[in-house]
Amino acid sequence: MNNELATTGPTLVKRRNMWLQVVLMVVTFGIYSIYWFYQTGKEMKALTRDESAQPILWTVLLFVPLLNFYATYKHSELFEQVSSERLNRWIVFLLWIAFTPAVWLIVQMDLNEKAKPKLQQSVPTAV
Repeated sequence: MNNELATTGPTLVKRRNMWLQVVLMVVTFGIYSIYWFYQTGKEMKALTRDESAQPILWTVLLFVPLLNFYATYKHSELFEQVSSERLNRWIVFLLWIAFTPAVWLIVQMDLNEKAKPKLQQSVPTAV
């Protein structure tokens, strides 16, 4: 596992509108949250360059009783590596169980920060 985050190349994380996601989750009766789980897992895998991460498998495991806990734990573990706050995986995992919208909010806000384009320092030109 590599602790260094990918910082070069094109933006690895898509910035998502928080309110639009709420609307999509309501309109699709929660199906959007499955898509979100997979996409954020894929983005975090790219950020961490963790080849052992398997977002597709974790998404499938969401539908298997008891193994869904493993899937959310692995997603939490990956988020711990990506998180700006280095939020503990166990706290995130327990939030998955107790109050899932809190995890969505924390993870998406952190990923949105990573999606912001970095401002290039410009050198003032002489007039």
